Amino acid sequence: MIDAAELIDNDFLRQFELKVDSKLAKIEYALQDRKIFLTKLIIPDGIKSEDFEEEFLTLVFENIAERNISVVPTSPEIAKFIRRHRKYKKMLPVGIRI
Repeated sequence: MIDAAELIDNDFLRQFELKVDSKLAKIEYALQDRKIFLTKLIIPDGIKSEDFEEEFLTLVFENIAERNISVVPTSPEIAKFIRRHRKYKKMLPVGIRI
């Protein structure tokens, strides 16, 4: 489903965007001192599925990892994703536990 889609970092609206079948999935964020706070995950009903959420979050985390920025998840869905994918725990800032 995501193969043909392109992840966009819309820094004006401070959100990662992924357009699939004319529907827009997004993760809102705030950037502060080499930390990115992932605040809200929004996936429209037409494309909402466990597989889509996993793929979307993986794309976002790989994008953030390339920039060498720490991640602070403030959304429960994103925190749950990090718990399931331990390799991303190293991206948490010192003192943040999930």
